[in-house]
Amino acid sequence: MPRPVIPVTRSRNPFPRKDLDRGPDGLLRFGDVPATLVDMLRAHADTRPDTEAVVELGGLRLTYAQLWERAARVAGGLRAQGVAQGDRVAVRYPAGTDWALAFWGTVMAGGIAVAVNTRSAQPEVEFVLGDAGVKVDLAAGTPLPDGHPYVAANLEPSDVAALFYTSGTTGRPKGVPTTHEAFVTNAENLVRCLGIPRDVGPELRTLVSVPLFHVTACNSQFMVAAYLGGTSVIMPALHLPQLTTALAAERISFVVTVPAVYSLLLRHPSFADAEVSGVRWLAYGGAPIAPSLVRSLKEAFPGATVINGYGMTETASLITVLPDQDAADHADSVGYAVPSVDLGIVPIGDDPSTGELVVRGVTVTNGYWRRPEATAETMTNGWLHTGDIVRVDDAGRVHIVDRVKDIINRGGENISSVEVEAVLLSAPGVADAAVLAVPDDVMGEKVGAVLFAEQGEIDIASVVAHCRQRLADFKVPQYAAVVTQALPRNAGGKLLKNELRLQVRWGAPLR
Repeated sequence: MPRPVIPVTRSRNPFPRKDLDRGPDGLLRFGDVPATLVDMLRAHADTRPDTEAVVELGGLRLTYAQLWERAARVAGGLRAQGVAQGDRVAVRYPAGTDWALAFWGTVMAGGIAVAVNTRSAQPEVEFVLGDAGVKVDLAAGTPLPDGHPYVAANLEPSDVAALFYTSGTTGRPKGVPTTHEAFVTNAENLVRCLGIPRDVGPELRTLVSVPLFHVTACNSQFMVAAYLGGTSVIMPALHLPQLTTALAAERISFVVTVPAVYSLLLRHPSFADAEVSGVRWLAYGGAPIAPSLVRSLKEAFPGATVINGYGMTETASLITVLPDQDAADHADSVGYAVPSVDLGIVPIGDDPSTGELVVRGVTVTNGYWRRPEATAETMTNGWLHTGDIVRVDDAGRVHIVDRVKDIINRGGENISSVEVEAVLLSAPGVADAAVLAVPDDVMGEKVGAVLFAEQGEIDIASVVAHCRQRLADFKVPQYAAVVTQALPRNAGGKLLKNELRLQVRWGAPLR
């Protein structure tokens, strides 16, 4: 029997629910937003054709008119290759204008863009391509499709526009269908929570340094710029001196990245003389942040509104936002529910303010791609179980206190301990393995491997090389400890990681 959900009240929530109506399905919807992403882009191509839409640092610059025209040709090329409405197209280009054109072209063709993690190892890529049933694979190095301009005319708000894959925090990655309605609703939520003027237009220029296959960059930067008629300035790869230069050279007004990058940026020599007066909105999320770093950000960007955002792939990005006025004094909180979502608590004890966070709304996916069992485990009566144990304070702010899922958060990248352990167990000489989070001042957490060999010695270098062939680079263990006794497990065979954390002493990081 499902455990009862205790709704989180909005008594002191600073984000009003103006112009929101609750539909027959019980979900809140904004009344005046574009019906689809295609409608949204068409409006700007018509009304601001000469405004820059997408800029690739060191590469192409596209106005809204150029983006619309070229994306329509990509759509035509995809249709010529047999892509029909609802077919999946893998977008595997590096971050830049080709990625943007592939994404928009797929959506305009009526297809579903599959945003593939470009840092994944080949076996991981092959799994995603097979799981999604990809019709066309737009891999790096392949030309963009080209054909007669085409724009799908029968798209609906409830149609799936993209598939994002989870980080595999419980094993294999799961595809998350994201609808047109979810994209535009998330954008409207962010606009309201940041207080961005609706007529900001070309003055909204966001620097995209987070990978575009993440919902943070795609949904809460790339799409927000397109929603407001602003500009996405895309960095093909994170480079701190280039980021610093771009702030002034590209007139950046909106910055989003993870705390680890901000920490590195503020300490980088190139930032000492950076011109940051144009930055009006600054956001972070994806990992815990130190109050001292928040204060440093507010000092370094004195003209910026600073917020913390918390969300998931399954919620099209934002669930909660910590507003500027709370950013420094309540840095341990992820804030209040964004306007369009309802939050609830499933208590784990006698305290009704503490338990697993659940969420519902039109930004929440209806279920995982072709995973009915996983959907049934995660969705209950319309509520998505986040897997995060939270505490809600008297003001209604959410504080994450623990994780249900066994994951490591490395600078905003979620890493499945289960996935890494499976690879370690297939490495030569390893009889048993456990993966733990190793605290790190910059990245928050790094991956540590505890290894046990029943006989002989373990060659750490060989184990790491084995992992590099099978895992994305950020998942490869950066610390390793070899133990001489069997790893502690309970009667059911489950690893007793709390015991391991007390026993293990990490040495120097692996090179």
